[in-house]
Amino acid sequence: MTGTVSAEIPVSADSRPRHVAIIMDGNNRWAKQHRLTGVAGHKAGVDAVKAVVETCGREGVEILTLFAFSSENWRRPQDEVSALMKLFLFALEREVRKLHRNNIRLRIIGDRTAFSSVLQQHMKEAEELTQHNTRMTLVIAANYGGHWDISQATRQVATKVRAGLIEPSDITDDLIQQHMSIGDLPMPDLMIRTAGEQRISNFMLWHLAYTELYFSPVFWPDFKADEMRKALQAYAGRQRRFGQTDDQIAAKASQQ
Repeated sequence: MTGTVSAEIPVSADSRPRHVAIIMDGNNRWAKQHRLTGVAGHKAGVDAVKAVVETCGREGVEILTLFAFSSENWRRPQDEVSALMKLFLFALEREVRKLHRNNIRLRIIGDRTAFSSVLQQHMKEAEELTQHNTRMTLVIAANYGGHWDISQATRQVATKVRAGLIEPSDITDDLIQQHMSIGDLPMPDLMIRTAGEQRISNFMLWHLAYTELYFSPVFWPDFKADEMRKALQAYAGRQRRFGQTDDQIAAKASQQ
């Protein structure tokens, strides 16, 4: 699952998504509902991550991208941010070897410069340990924002123009795509957001242009295997047009 991936609009899709992206929302509200601290909600959310990773692996999803920490989340109370960083480090220390044993590759996208040197080192080691695994790719978006991703990609392209390596006329969607954080992976087929909110909150703005959206009222800690399967079933029942008419899609189906 490496190499050049086109940014062109696809023309067809399978009933099973290759790439699922999830905004894991509702940890704090779940905690309040259970009269617990926000940190307890985030810890409960880790169990949901495990369940969803296992379910996607069994269901044949090739890529799962999880929005773990946005660039806007630094605005949260300092004690919550500190607890999240500790939880992230704990997960890297404890869970990565399980991913490795299950042949799952881990990739982490986002601006790492804001994280501690210890956390950055663990990220690097986790990616290196799992880099040759082939069963599924788990992408963790941490200190990530869609605006940041597009900006860093265009800066790289601008640097090449200034160096004389390419001309401005060479800039295409595909060229920008190649410089995105996961420019070598297929675009998400399905984006899920939990906890009832119906917005994408600066998540993968470039990538979600033709992605199917699924909004669940369930708080993330309760979004386990059954809820994940519901989302996959909902996706399987949709017809993805990619700008085409029903007649065009029907004609193509009859030719298969």
